[in-house]
Amino acid sequence: MNAEWFIARRYFSSSRKGSSFLSFIKIMAVTGVAVGAAGLLIALSIVHGFKSTIQEKILGFGNHITVSTYTSNPISQADTLLTFIEGRDGVDAAQLAIMGQGMVQARDFVEGSLIKGVQEEGDLSDLHTYISAGRYDLTVQESGRPGIVLGQRLARTLSASPGSTITLYTVRGSPPAGQFPEIMQFTLTGVYHTGIDMFDDGLALIAFEPASRLFSVPEGVADQIDVRVSELSMINTVHAELHNSLMFPLYAESIYQTYSNIFAWIDLQEQTIPFVIGVMIIVAAFNLIGAVLMMVLERTRDIGILKTMGATDRGIRSIFLYEGLFVGAVGLIIGIAISLFFYWLQGTYEVIPLSEDNYYMSTAPVEPHLLDFVIVSVATMALCAFASFFPAYTASKTDPLRVIQFGR
Repeated sequence: MNAEWFIARRYFSSSRKGSSFLSFIKIMAVTGVAVGAAGLLIALSIVHGFKSTIQEKILGFGNHITVSTYTSNPISQADTLLTFIEGRDGVDAAQLAIMGQGMVQARDFVEGSLIKGVQEEGDLSDLHTYISAGRYDLTVQESGRPGIVLGQRLARTLSASPGSTITLYTVRGSPPAGQFPEIMQFTLTGVYHTGIDMFDDGLALIAFEPASRLFSVPEGVADQIDVRVSELSMINTVHAELHNSLMFPLYAESIYQTYSNIFAWIDLQEQTIPFVIGVMIIVAAFNLIGAVLMMVLERTRDIGILKTMGATDRGIRSIFLYEGLFVGAVGLIIGIAISLFFYWLQGTYEVIPLSEDNYYMSTAPVEPHLLDFVIVSVATMALCAFASFFPAYTASKTDPLRVIQFGR
């Protein structure tokens, strides 16, 4: 341990009698760094949690890639196209789907909804993991009616629960005068809840065969082809290959394009919040200028004595630079401890609730990243060193003869 480090540590850990104001300044400087570091780490963890939770819900509910047509007509020879897509590298599974608008009725309640027909064993998403009531079952039930799955908000609007009879009314395209809609009854088997209104409020899932009858879709024809890739990291690659392989009027759309507004909102938060909260650390670090200057004034006679004993300007500068770094290090450690305590508190007791209608989740998620701790720690100590340099430089340039007489 060199002399400068030893003296700086003694100065930081001890205080002279009657220097309570200096101790207060030192405590406030440490507190400022701690609050800034903790605020930034907590904000980053919440933003990461938001991003991961929403991405998990969207990637779990939506299709990784959807192949559709620009025209209002369905895809002809869709089964042939399906075979072609299934043979592409990176494609884990693909299936035909029918999409259309219709009316959903339960007793006296009627609501418009998007109706999707998928394979009887289920679609390619992870929707079964979001079932909040009943089960994910589109097969024919004991009642003789096919099963149907609704979102929680839609089911609540219809006052329907598992076992309720659901009636669908559909018309394909613009019907001529006098044409009646297709009508079919289903048994509600399951209700799903993702927390995202656009998913929970406007989609009814039924099996492909009854959907083809409701929308008068002939065999081998579909409105779209849903594609699931083997790894999420391959979504953009597979999408680009399909997009280049398909002929007009067919086109491929990735899930990132389908829900681009939500992903853009998430990225905007992740990019701006660190800069906004980072100002707290900058302000706290520059508070060290005042704190270290007070330390210099408090130790002026010590500076004179050290210089007369042979201390160099560099040594004096190092003492007060170290003292500023001690303030930053202690504040940083306290800030990290506060953030870790918050992660445990929020993860265990969910002390920060959220409006699910606005944030797509009922509680604030936290997802700390090790890289954030490294970046915040390095940035905080660098700012503290920069803020401490000016008062430390001032201390090193003091005249020993004048400072020894200081206060006489």
